[in-house]
Amino acid sequence: MRLITAYNPPASPARTRPAERGPLRVAAVQQRWRRDPAEHRAALLEGIALAAAEGARVVCLQELTLSPYFAVVRRADHPEPAGPEELLTGPTFTFAAEAAREHGVYVHASLYEKAPSPTGDDDGLGYNTAILVTPDGALAQRTRKTHIPVTEGYYEDDWFRPGPADDDAFGLVTVDEAAFGLPTCWDQWFAELARAYSLAGADVLVYPTAIGSEPGFPGFDTQPLWQKVITGNAIANATFMVVPNRIGSESGLTFYGSSFIVDPYGRVLAQAPRDEPAVLVADLDLDARRDWLELFPFLTTRRPDAYGPLTDAPGA
Repeated sequence: MRLITAYNPPASPARTRPAERGPLRVAAVQQRWRRDPAEHRAALLEGIALAAAEGARVVCLQELTLSPYFAVVRRADHPEPAGPEELLTGPTFTFAAEAAREHGVYVHASLYEKAPSPTGDDDGLGYNTAILVTPDGALAQRTRKTHIPVTEGYYEDDWFRPGPADDDAFGLVTVDEAAFGLPTCWDQWFAELARAYSLAGADVLVYPTAIGSEPGFPGFDTQPLWQKVITGNAIANATFMVVPNRIGSESGLTFYGSSFIVDPYGRVLAQAPRDEPAVLVADLDLDARRDWLELFPFLTTRRPDAYGPLTDAPGA
């Protein structure tokens, strides 16, 4: 497994006074899914162990960490439809908690969460949920994916319901001196979501991801657009972005990897290749957020009184 490191963070160009927080070392593990559960867990554990050996405090894993990406087809057409799992007793939390305790790190993972419909109806849907587990194996945070794709090859609306638009929609969790937000994949395309997290004080957003080819447009490579929009949201919101994507081919989709870590200035600190397992480990200069927002005060010069059109009408 390739190890790609970015230690000694680049200088913060807008810094006018000493940093108040030390750097935080984080990691992203890029892997493909393996049909054999033991083999798949072993591959993920190899990445976690490698990151922990490099001193990472937080190790981030791909979307639907232990599962195939089953939303390639609609549930009624799937030959082996996945079932949702209980949050605290299911295989994903159990795996993450055991790995966190073994290696003394925070482990971030993603799962298909079993949860009743908020209306009480049995709609058969669950949540696409990101979790962060502490080094002693406790649940530190759970965030349910806000935006659900409905496109060919990514029929998530047939499996997941949107996360509730409540006070927990943009919740943060603190690791050492850094505030983390835990959105998921499709959320990364929405500027409103990154802004909401930034307004709440997020230093780092982690986007577990499963993205690759477009079945209806086989010649269209969306990887450059994907990376640009996440990088743009990092700049506009002064947040670090940690983006672990998967690799390999599953049911006609080819995931394009390219996992990366970017800073608030839009500088890519570390990037994985498109088609091989990798572990990215990077030091984050947390006060780069402070410096950039002092020079370009995006949050304090907002005009929420003019933003009615953002919520007044549905999209086209």
